[in-house]
Amino acid sequence: MIDHTSVGVSNFEASRRFYAQALAPLGYGLVMAMSPEQTGGKGVAGFGTPDKPDFWIAGGGAQVPPAHVAFAAASRSVVDSFHAAAIAAGGRDNGAPGLRTHYHPNYYATFVLDPDGHNIEAVCHDPV
Repeated sequence: MIDHTSVGVSNFEASRRFYAQALAPLGYGLVMAMSPEQTGGKGVAGFGTPDKPDFWIAGGGAQVPPAHVAFAAASRSVVDSFHAAAIAAGGRDNGAPGLRTHYHPNYYATFVLDPDGHNIEAVCHDPV
């Protein structure tokens, strides 16, 4: 079981703003942030539900190659809302919301590239 994951970002503050807006429809928010002084070199921010950050960004430079992270969405409408919020936050469309039946018949997802080109997905596996 995965406890948390992180991605490197080139512009910490811009990415922090992007993820705060893009992940809000999924019920995620900024849970914890630490300055470069606290970590000994780079800013970090943890997003998640109020009780636990499980997705982290770390300043200091984007990782190469870019990462792919998929977030579970409670419904197809939440997938749609994530896509709209991520685009409004400055993300780039990398696959509009819709079914991806090549994965399985109910795989409803969308893909957005964050400011560093990380492929961020929201997916719902429910039939409706």
